[in-house]
Amino acid sequence: MKPKKNKITEKTFSKSHIAYVKRLRRDKFLIIFFRIFLLVAFIGLWELLTATNVIDPFFISSPSRIMSQIVALAKDGTLLNHTWVTLYETLIGFAIATVLGYIIAVLLWWNEKVRKVFEPYIVVLNSLPKIALGPIIILWVGAGTNAIIMMCVLICIVITTMSMLSAFLSVEEGKILLLKSMNANKFQIFFKLVLPSAMPEFVSVLKINVGMSWVGSIMGEYLTSKAGLGYLIVYGGQIFKIDLVMAATVILCILAFAMYYFVSLLEKKYNPKTKA
Repeated sequence: MKPKKNKITEKTFSKSHIAYVKRLRRDKFLIIFFRIFLLVAFIGLWELLTATNVIDPFFISSPSRIMSQIVALAKDGTLLNHTWVTLYETLIGFAIATVLGYIIAVLLWWNEKVRKVFEPYIVVLNSLPKIALGPIIILWVGAGTNAIIMMCVLICIVITTMSMLSAFLSVEEGKILLLKSMNANKFQIFFKLVLPSAMPEFVSVLKINVGMSWVGSIMGEYLTSKAGLGYLIVYGGQIFKIDLVMAATVILCILAFAMYYFVSLLEKKYNPKTKA
C-alpha cells in the first residue's frame, strides 16, 4: 500500500494564524493599490492643471507633452542611443566602485594598523564635494566616457568602503574569540563568520550605490558629454525646452527603478525581514 501523503489544509493552522496571513495579504494589496493610485492621481492632476492653464506648462511641461517628446526621440533613433550611453556608464561605474570598495574594506579590516592610518583620509575624501574634482578628473583620464565613469566611481567607492568596513567591524567579538579558541585563522574567521554576517549590509550598500551611481553618471555628463540622458537635460535647459528635460528625467527614473528592483531581489534572499 502506498503511504498517504500529508495534505496541508487550513485545518493544519490555527484560526489566528490564518487571519494573520490574510491580513498580511490584504495589507500588501492595499499598499500596492495606494502606490498605483497616488501615481495615477499625481499624473492626472498634473495634466489637468496644465491643460486648464492653472499652471504654465512652459515651466513644468505636462505628462502628455513628455510622452510626445519620448515618442519623438524614439522615432528619430536618439532615445536608444542616449539611454544606452548613460546606462553603460552607470553600470560600469557601479560595478567598479562596488568591487573596489568591497576589496578596500576587506583589506582595512584585515590589518588594523593600516585601517587606523587610512581611516581619517577616507572620511575626508567622503566629505569632499566630488563635483570639485571634475576638472582634475578630465585632466587625468580625458573628457568623455572615462571621466564620467571615474566620477561615478569616486562617488560610490567611499560609501561602499565605509559601509562594508563598519559591517565587518560590527561582528560580535565573542563569536570571533570563539573561533579563535578553536584555532581558526583569520582567513577562516572572515569567510565563516564575518562575510556571511555582512551580507545584509552588502545588499543595503548595493541599494545605496544604485542611486549614487546614477547621480555620479549624470554629474559627469553635466561636466563633459556628447551623448546621454544628462546631456539631454543640459541641452534642454540651455534651449529652454522643458519637455526634453522632463522626458530625460522620466527615463532616468524608470531605469533607476528597474536597477533598484533587481537589487531588492537580492535583499529578499539575504534579509529575512523583507520576506513578509
